[in-house]
Amino acid sequence: SQRIFASPLAKKMATDKGISLQLVKGSGENGRIVKSDIENYQPSTLGVAQYTPVGVESFEEIKNSQMRKTIAKRLGESKFSAPHYYLTIELDMDNAMASRAAINSAPDVKISYNDMIVKACAMALRKHPQVNSQWTDGMMRIAKHIHVGVAVAVDDGLLVPVLKFADQMSFSQIGVHVKELAGKARTKKITPQEMDGSTFTVSNLGMFGIKEFTSIINAPNSAILSVGAIIQKPVVKNGALAVGNTMTVTLACDHRTVDGATGAKFLQTLRNYIENPVTMFV
Repeated sequence: SQRIFASPLAKKMATDKGISLQLVKGSGENGRIVKSDIENYQPSTLGVAQYTPVGVESFEEIKNSQMRKTIAKRLGESKFSAPHYYLTIELDMDNAMASRAAINSAPDVKISYNDMIVKACAMALRKHPQVNSQWTDGMMRIAKHIHVGVAVAVDDGLLVPVLKFADQMSFSQIGVHVKELAGKARTKKITPQEMDGSTFTVSNLGMFGIKEFTSIINAPNSAILSVGAIIQKPVVKNGALAVGNTMTVTLACDHRTVDGATGAKFLQTLRNYIENPVTMFV
């Protein structure tokens, strides 16, 4: 290969800038490459096709449906009036998976992990009534009843059917009612009464492979639980590395009604129920 003459400074500058000296024409004595050659170097554009953007900018305008207007109004009011904060924990799902498999082995019984989460939330709300509350300018209202809203995606947005007195329902009853209400929501047969009165909400995107996310509180609730996918990964159990199944959940709270410690204690109780499902039968 032909020897390249360059000053030490030019060599260093070329290295720093990622420039091959073979591509630089020297202006110094006997064609030596000097500092100014590196400073003024411009890559050759020969052989590179010039690109000229073509096309017409355009938009498709879709008229906002009444549902979208309602969603925008309610979520906007919630996000900009309620001071949201978020608490996230990871749940060990091994026992929950085993329990679900055992329950679903019974004839005519099929429950989902979301049904188990709804049940655990309802029972945790019994122990932490402050989370089952509403803020008003004059007072804070703590609901004695537990009505859990379950977010359901539909073609034109999001609906939240409500399981009334969810804490009194069994796993199978929750499963049946959720399927029935979700079906009505997707076929636009659900009634306003079936979507009214929630005191807490659960939103699950785990079926889409979403590991974790945060939600906007469904006013006038004080909290909403965002449920992610079950992920298989290495975990430490009893001091040894093992393959485990985990789920990440995030609780969004209204700081006007639910303080950080209260939200954290709610999640601790929820974790105990999910990681020890037998306690939900006691």
